[in-house]
Amino acid sequence: MTPIRVLVVDDSVVVRRLVTDVLQQDPQIEVVGVAANGQIAVAKVEQLRPDVVTMDLEMPVMDGVEAVRTLRRAGHRMPIIMFSTLTERGAVATLDALAAGATDYVAKPANVGSVQASLAQVATELIPRIRAFAARSVTSRAGAPGAPAGRAATGPGLPVPRAGTGAPARPAREPVRLRPAPARRPVRAIVLGSSTGGPEALSRLLRLLPALPVPLVIVQHMPPVFTRQLAARLDRLGPSSVVEACDHQVLEPGTVYVAPGDQHLELVGAPSGARTRLHQGPPVNFCRPAVDVMIRSAVTVYGGDLLAVVLTGMGSDGRAGCEAVGDAGGTVVVQDEASSVVWGMPGAVATAGLAHAVEGVEDIAARIARVTAEPALRAAP
Repeated sequence: MTPIRVLVVDDSVVVRRLVTDVLQQDPQIEVVGVAANGQIAVAKVEQLRPDVVTMDLEMPVMDGVEAVRTLRRAGHRMPIIMFSTLTERGAVATLDALAAGATDYVAKPANVGSVQASLAQVATELIPRIRAFAARSVTSRAGAPGAPAGRAATGPGLPVPRAGTGAPARPAREPVRLRPAPARRPVRAIVLGSSTGGPEALSRLLRLLPALPVPLVIVQHMPPVFTRQLAARLDRLGPSSVVEACDHQVLEPGTVYVAPGDQHLELVGAPSGARTRLHQGPPVNFCRPAVDVMIRSAVTVYGGDLLAVVLTGMGSDGRAGCEAVGDAGGTVVVQDEASSVVWGMPGAVATAGLAHAVEGVEDIAARIARVTAEPALRAAP
């Protein structure tokens, strides 16, 4: 089995050692190098051709954001995972890095109590992402000059050994089965869930959308400070007003509501349609906010007069909510595999036979514009 080759970039000797120790405990991962700043990282990427890079944000000489820009300008497409602090400054820099082409981020351990707890947190956050992203990295390298022999193209998902080739292969999964088109009905609200790769997918979507005549409610898996910064950035991209949702907020047409980090967002009935309810109930699907919590509550308010959208992300959060939307007569659309950073959440819906359509972000934006332009328009493929 060929290991996943990782370059660790951080100006802290302690963090480099911590990340290296964690990754080397995984038999599928090999740390092929370390770098103390972005400039060294750029040179080592050229030299070592890693499958995945973990990148600190704040470093001397060249910071992580500039290193990502430099690598992308040079044509390097390997996944880059930012190592971020859960601060306002860290959130801004992380979103800058994602906009520059970083693939995802994980939070640096802070106030977790012990070295062992720090190691466990890094392992939990980082290793599943490296495994999931490595398949795409291998895909992009396959056939390229200098690509290591024995590496073959695979799709998203956790790579596992494939007998006889030494290359990672994704687990077998069910084929996509589309749900039959629902009956004609209006769309009174749009509910959307996303996770890994979501910030950039949301940016592309919001740029393409017109001013909406209905509310759009988003759950993006992110920490609290990050969701506020994300809403502020999305607000600058299109005609719709984008806000981080508050408690007891009445939903207004033309407004996009982003669920705040570490709080579930539910919708409850109100004389004018719906209002928000925020709470810190137990995580669902290991997530808070959870897509399933938000979408299922929306069904209790709007019934089947919903368009549910699931974009790129790891895991399966959103699958149960989409089932409820479809059972109520609403429409479910998920992002396609080709344009997703990780086809976990949308794939879970599609392979369960719960989606009415599987589309790229541009087609999803066109669908939203079409079905909301005329209330009586059929909300079906």
